[in-house]
Amino acid sequence: MKLSETGLSEQGLKDIVKRYMIETYERYDFIAERADGMYLYDPQGNAYLDFYGGIAVNNAGNCNPKVVAAIRDQAGDIMHTFNYPYTIPQALLAKRTCEISGFDKIFFQNSGTEANEAAIKLARKYGIDHFGPHRFEILSALNSFHGRTFGSLAATGQPGSLAQDGFGAMTPGFAYAEFNNLDDFSARVTENTVAIMIEPVQGEGGVNPATPEFIEGLRALCDEKGLLLILDEVQTGWGRTGTIFAWQGYGVEPDIFTMAKGFGGGVPIGAMVTTDAIAESLTMGTHGSTFGGSPLCTAAALAEVEEIVEGDLAGNAAEVGAYLIERGNSLPHIKESRGRGLLVGFEFDGSVDATDVKHAALDRGLLVTAIGSSIIRCIPPLIVTKKLVDQAISILTDAVNSVAASSD
Repeated sequence: MKLSETGLSEQGLKDIVKRYMIETYERYDFIAERADGMYLYDPQGNAYLDFYGGIAVNNAGNCNPKVVAAIRDQAGDIMHTFNYPYTIPQALLAKRTCEISGFDKIFFQNSGTEANEAAIKLARKYGIDHFGPHRFEILSALNSFHGRTFGSLAATGQPGSLAQDGFGAMTPGFAYAEFNNLDDFSARVTENTVAIMIEPVQGEGGVNPATPEFIEGLRALCDEKGLLLILDEVQTGWGRTGTIFAWQGYGVEPDIFTMAKGFGGGVPIGAMVTTDAIAESLTMGTHGSTFGGSPLCTAAALAEVEEIVEGDLAGNAAEVGAYLIERGNSLPHIKESRGRGLLVGFEFDGSVDATDVKHAALDRGLLVTAIGSSIIRCIPPLIVTKKLVDQAISILTDAVNSVAASSD
């Protein structure tokens, strides 16, 4: 829908949002009217280079033509039904995802937080089924982020944060250990622990990649103690870190992993994947979802998956991501440029505020986001080129210098 078709001015649209919506986001002063490839466009046709990708969603590019065509075709057949009939795109996507991952079973959801809820429920049910009613606790990492519903929020290792504060007691059954500290995780395992749950790269926590030694150590610890290893691949999955799934790049296989974001190419879909043996704990009636795996969303996801695989977008993420991290080290006031693939963070030395840098970059036609006051996160579509990286670094350099000058 175009703004010109509504009869509204830009301010009129913003006034509607202010009047009728519960606002929990810090809005850009920007109306996104259209998207294509690596760019978003405002109502005047101004282009914005997209290094945020809908929060790591549009992996095959904004409005990928094959994804758009799949949605249009499927909408003409059937958009939604309940999960009692078989539907064609759902079955095909289940098969394709399991073939690509090498896992046995998938459960479709609508989002990342729901995918993580499913993983939490499965792990707890598995523990109680196999070891007794005490075996349901999950150990996750400090500074993690797993979602905003109560189970995934309790798994999020941010006690006292805005995400958790003020909502009363968190769901019981969770404990936290220091990320990349194998000794701390090992020390916090108890007789009630059933699983360890981490992100291969902490995204909201500041773009902190797990070390190979840490993930390998967690796998060995889980094997030794009879625990399940759950990897939250909501943000890292589908090529983002340089392999289709981040665990493949580490060479460590989880027992359960989750996905969303880049899975659907812009439509809301998530999923949990596991083995035949573990999946047996979810029996008829133990879990469900009205919209999970809808024909429309699975058709879109199937097209997105094929674009990622056939275009080797994971390979491009590895190559261009390494280049982006390298170029990030040239930014003024940079403390560290880090990441894995095209999940990249630029941490500044404290002399500039990342939120101010984000807005200065927007004014110059670049979309990025800030984590706290010191980190800029870049998660562009996986079709990005080195030439566009150079352009983004040039804009960010100008933005940082402008912010630094204004604070002198």
